[in-house]
Amino acid sequence: MARPRKFDEGRALDAAMEAFWASGYEATSTQDLCDATGLGRSSIYNTFKSKHDLFERALARYMEWQNGELFALLESELPARQKIHALLRRVIDDEFAKGADGRGCLVVNTCVEVSAHDPSVATSLERDYGVRLEAIRAVIESGQRDGDITSGKDARTLAHLVIASIGGLRVSARSGVDRTALEAVVETTLSAF
Repeated sequence: MARPRKFDEGRALDAAMEAFWASGYEATSTQDLCDATGLGRSSIYNTFKSKHDLFERALARYMEWQNGELFALLESELPARQKIHALLRRVIDDEFAKGADGRGCLVVNTCVEVSAHDPSVATSLERDYGVRLEAIRAVIESGQRDGDITSGKDARTLAHLVIASIGGLRVSARSGVDRTALEAVVETTLSAF
């Protein structure tokens, strides 16, 4: 008879997510995961099978959390253009918040570090991108119908621009670009709308 688990799997995933987010996939050792989660190696491997499995589950949890915040903003009562503006501004605010730790975004970090050589992770990232793309596209199309966003441009292309801008803002902030320069990028991006 198997022994019952004596830990909260959700908490362990959150702790692993924080560890991967802080150091990246490759630099996070199994011992780092044990330290972060408070679990022994056998508990980690019995529950999550492998470091890779734990990473994929932690990444999925992060995506779910981030997309929840995205959808809350996109479903708000703001006009469409203000939603896009708020989304871009939130990236800058996150990166320059007092106490910001310079971790950036786990999705962006994973795109840079892991996706090129890990087809499973690349597929997860592609699926997540598609979810965000369609949500943003729907808001842009709504804004075009309402006259809040110019109707002369393809909504899907504008949604790609928003996502590319978010990634670019995050990477630029981590590269030392100052807030004023990034705010100018946001305004330039919005000029396409």
